[in-house]
Amino acid sequence: MKATRFRWVIVLLLFIITIINYVDRSAISYAISDISSVFHLNDAQSGMILGAFAIGYMITTFFGGIWVDHTGARTVLTISSLLWTLSIGLTGVAVGFVMIYLMRILLGIAEGPNFPAMNRAVAEWLSKDERAIALSNSLVSVPLALAIGAPVATQLIIHLSWRGMFIVLGIVGLIWVPFWYGFFRNRPEQSAHVNEAELRHIHDGNLDSAAQQSTISHRPQVTGLWKYLLTSPTLLANDWAFFVFGYYLFFFMTWLPSYLQQQYHLKLATVGLFGILPWLLAAVLLWLLGYVSDAILRRTGRLRLARSHPIWITMLLAAVCILPVIYTHNLTVALIFISLAVGFAMSSNSTFYAVNVDIAKERTGTALGVMDTFFAIAGFAAPVITGWVVNSTGQYTNAFWLLFILALSAVVAVFFFHKPDRENLERIAQGQSSSVH
Repeated sequence: MKATRFRWVIVLLLFIITIINYVDRSAISYAISDISSVFHLNDAQSGMILGAFAIGYMITTFFGGIWVDHTGARTVLTISSLLWTLSIGLTGVAVGFVMIYLMRILLGIAEGPNFPAMNRAVAEWLSKDERAIALSNSLVSVPLALAIGAPVATQLIIHLSWRGMFIVLGIVGLIWVPFWYGFFRNRPEQSAHVNEAELRHIHDGNLDSAAQQSTISHRPQVTGLWKYLLTSPTLLANDWAFFVFGYYLFFFMTWLPSYLQQQYHLKLATVGLFGILPWLLAAVLLWLLGYVSDAILRRTGRLRLARSHPIWITMLLAAVCILPVIYTHNLTVALIFISLAVGFAMSSNSTFYAVNVDIAKERTGTALGVMDTFFAIAGFAAPVITGWVVNSTGQYTNAFWLLFILALSAVVAVFFFHKPDRENLERIAQGQSSSVH
């Protein structure tokens, strides 16, 4: 009997909702100039609006991971997507700064559980040798959505105004919900579209990691789980590097359009076109690195080589690419190195997620929630700090220097402390010792 491969339909559904997710959260960066004009906002106030999303996101990405582990991804993503569709639509009828600010917080609350739910779905539906590939195919939607969102958002604003853009995006979000609720089940054995051959493929691919997961899956004390998640050097290094990843993402997602308009005096339509290149390159590199990571893992069996090294190497390259942006006044040079910096910084996205599944599979939603909380903090810090810097100095130089320093800190953290193989062996030994006693 041939496997139905329905698991890849699940990956497609995750890909589509993340496209919608990121177009919704990034669209405001193209509307912020018009919004600021309508409501008479300065750069610092604009930064507050751009960072408001992360306030809500910070809450539910953490607790959303726990929710996903207890309830499953089906219900969580259904409720979340309905709520963020409501918030994005109401942004289009906002009457002032306060309402837009509150709708951005609500959008963050609604979108917070998305990635913990994705990680949980991948943990249940994919074997360990397919996880980074599945995650890269799902997460490539992030930069792809930003590449697509740039011209889509700008054209919608030009033809329908910023209010019309948000209302249209709210309607689009509703279309995905019935497909998800109809086709997805929390476990593949619950799906009528999965045959025995596919079930064997999924479960057989996870047999050799069962012993590695036993210390978490059979740990009776919740406090022991939290102690591990909050003290593991590998997970903490992973979390910090993901914070830096998030800072880069939110910096360029929220401020790149304004930077190009203010620094190089580009019109909105041109900004939308130039906004495609950085995110398109990021999509290609992210997609490729997922395959490379899993290929290295299959060939060597070593998580350090497959997960840790791609993270610190790409972060180092991202840091190096920031330097020409600081010193150039040429639009072409700036776009080339911004694109490279974004591409390298985004490329390891799937490996961050895969690490949580690799060493904490049975509680991967919770582990991902912790990691995504660092990301949410970055989502607040990047736009707010950048807005304050630009409003205070009138330029972006110091904001780019901060990007450079943060990337180097991620390199140091991952190179010295990110050792997933060693932690797996230690946990296996601890599990065997506790079972003997």
